Formats: sequence, C-alpha cells, structure tokens
Amino acid sequence: MDDTRSPERDNLDWEDTMKRLVTLILMTALAVSLAGVAGAQARAPRLERREWRQNVRIHRGVLRGQLARREALRLRLHQRHIRRMEWRMRRDHVLGMRERIRLHRALDRQSARIRRLRHDGRCI
Repeated sequence: MDDTRSPERDNLDWEDTMKRLVTLILMTALAVSLAGVAGAQARAPRLERREWRQNVRIHRGVLRGQLARREALRLRLHQRHIRRMEWRMRRDHVLGMRERIRLHRALDRQSARIRRLRHDGRCI
C-alpha cells in the first residue's frame, strides 16, 4: 500500500471538518440566544417567592378572621398592582437594579400593610 494520500481525500476531510465546525458554531449560537430569551422571560425567584408568601398571609388572615373581606380585597389589589409594575418593568426583557429596588420597596410597603391590618386587634 502507498502511504501518500490523494489530494481529493485530503480535500474531503477538510470539507467535512469545516462542515462540523460551522454546525458546532451555529448550534452554540442558537443555544446561547435561546438561553438569553428564556432568562429574560423568567421571573426573579426572590420577588416571586415574596409575592407568593404575601398572598398566603392574606389568605390566612381571611381564614383566621383577622382580615375583613374588604381589607383582603384591597390587599389583593395592591398585590396585582405590584405584579403589573413588574410586568411593565420587564417589557424590555431586563430588570435593572433600580427596578428591583423599586419592586422590593413596594413589597416592603405591602408587607407592612398586611401586618398592620392583620394585627389591628379587630376580629371578624
């Protein structure tokens, strides 16, 4: 057998290698772009957890008679306002530091509101 390779064979190996390289680069670019879109649409877990806990506190307040239906309704409207604020802030797919601070402050005020209404000494 002859140890020398034909130029046609070398050319086919080079083309095959280039096709694989281009495919790998395109797949990597696609994966990175999809991860960016998925990350932009995902909610911040800390904010979501805080909102969920506040909803649970409102619900428990109603069940235990610590909140009147009207108070609970008003608190739920505030919760909805905070969710809408977050949605509006996320329209550009980025939640910046100032926006996070603003949302956390709104959640802090809501938390204080829930506590004040649940512990105002009135039982229903």
